[in-house]
Amino acid sequence: MTRRVAFVTGGGGGIGAEICRELSNAGHKVAVADISGDRALKIAGMMPGASDGAAIGIAVDVTLPDSVTAAVTEVTRTLGPIAICVNCAGWDELRPFLDVDDAFQAKSLDINLEGPIRVTRAVLPSMVEHSYGRIVNIGSDAGRVGSSLESVYSAAKGGIIAFTKTIAREFARYGITANTVCPGPTETPLLQAIVAASADGARTVEAMTKAVPMRRLGRPDDIAPAVAFFASDEARFITGQTLSVSGGLTMA
Repeated sequence: MTRRVAFVTGGGGGIGAEICRELSNAGHKVAVADISGDRALKIAGMMPGASDGAAIGIAVDVTLPDSVTAAVTEVTRTLGPIAICVNCAGWDELRPFLDVDDAFQAKSLDINLEGPIRVTRAVLPSMVEHSYGRIVNIGSDAGRVGSSLESVYSAAKGGIIAFTKTIAREFARYGITANTVCPGPTETPLLQAIVAASADGARTVEAMTKAVPMRRLGRPDDIAPAVAFFASDEARFITGQTLSVSGGLTMA
């Protein structure tokens, strides 16, 4: 396996941290990128490659173009050209659609849709130059089938799926693949925070669990192997695909 440089946004916790570990275990150099630089450094220090400088933590705010550019520049300077980009940073709250105001809508779209677009735009020129790249975007089953109380989040994740397919078409000629991994409900700090902020949190989790044929919520280590596969050389002829990792919640 060729050792490559992976850039993972949202890498400071939950699914993102597990993806970082999976890629590091596969032998890649990993840049753990997170809005919290402290979290990013902590997770990077736990990577197998940390002792030889093959894992670094870096702060990035995906809603700020200058922050994204600076992070990509620093990772390239420190580890080398970015060959694998995983857009995992995300945010949500449960709200009925009629309770969604413009500020909430703007924040959700900025983090969940525009953020991955910014990051992808920043890493693609180098991938084109090197005729190699793996882009893996973290979507959601909410973007495939919709999700009550997650109208804008679902819209953003549906947009991610469409965006990824377009990137796959445009950049296939350069040896670059782009695929989407869609988790179902997954036990993460974000889900815990979302549920805690909801008046019907416990009932929501119970309904989520019952909807999954395997009768449990996902775990970050259920999601990471799918991402690692799409990031691998073995997935060289797979692009523009959307894979649900959701215990059977979505089967289309």
